[in-house]
Amino acid sequence: MSVVLEIRRRGRQIAGPIFGLLLFSYFVLHAIQGDRGLLAWLQIRQQIVLAQSKQAGAAGERADWEHRIALMRSEHLDADLLDERARLLTGLGREDELVVYVAPSGAAR
Repeated sequence: MSVVLEIRRRGRQIAGPIFGLLLFSYFVLHAIQGDRGLLAWLQIRQQIVLAQSKQAGAAGERADWEHRIALMRSEHLDADLLDERARLLTGLGREDELVVYVAPSGAAR
């Protein structure tokens, strides 16, 4: 009987610290793996970096297209660009012309 009483007495003394440790562990776990935890924050940072690199690429492509469109405006029409586009769209050329095909950069040879 004295063993059971001793376990109960010590159990009451240790119950508070064990409960506190479990509560602390719960909050630490959610601070690391929760929806707004450390791992989620790192994943969001990676997504932001990826989105920024895509945005930079799209901005460069947009600037290129805006430059090409500006060259085709009637205020300052580039005859070479107009001729290039007309030949590309129609597929026609003159008899005395020589056509040289150039592979796009990055294409396999």
